Amino acid sequence: MTTGNLFIVTAPSGAGKTSLVRAALEADAALGLSISYTTRAMRPGEEDGVHYHFVGEDEFLKRLEDGDFLESAEVHGARYGTSQSQVRSMLAGGRDLILEIDWQGAAQVRSLYPGAIGVFILPPSIEELERRLHTRAQDSEAVIARRVAAAREEISHVGEFDYVIINDRFETAIHDLLAIIRAQRLRGERQRRQHRELLQKFTA
Repeated sequence: MTTGNLFIVTAPSGAGKTSLVRAALEADAALGLSISYTTRAMRPGEEDGVHYHFVGEDEFLKRLEDGDFLESAEVHGARYGTSQSQVRSMLAGGRDLILEIDWQGAAQVRSLYPGAIGVFILPPSIEELERRLHTRAQDSEAVIARRVAAAREEISHVGEFDYVIINDRFETAIHDLLAIIRAQRLRGERQRRQHRELLQKFTA
């Protein structure tokens, strides 16, 4: 069976990464999502095991010590980690998988999976990013200020990614993300592996 594609989707907080990933999953049943572990507090509307696995600091550190994480990072004072067993199982089964992680985690994953496809989501401007964070009404002014400052550092790593999407109009951005996913599935090497028997018939 052909191994699945691994897509890494990264963006500064407020750029619309989570909404785009959710829309892609709804539009493409062949896509899977790795549910990360985090120590941050659950936000309104989030569910444990759906948006994240919400755990305490002690449990997170125990999993980290046991080597459970493919990657882990500390972002805005909270820890995040990706289960390596979940990722390997889904990819081995031929499932395309999205990792919604920060640039630090993306670098760690690429060192282990050089064929992973990196997608960076940009806001149209820093001013728009700040406006979206205020509209979300989930963070204090101090937290928003820290997120905007961190966004400048995060965006400086955009050159490390294979694709860049500017999320100005959501409809355009989701079409762009789905186009990237479809294009990767149609790459010659992957198609030759997946349709080896068909190609052999043509050359018999």
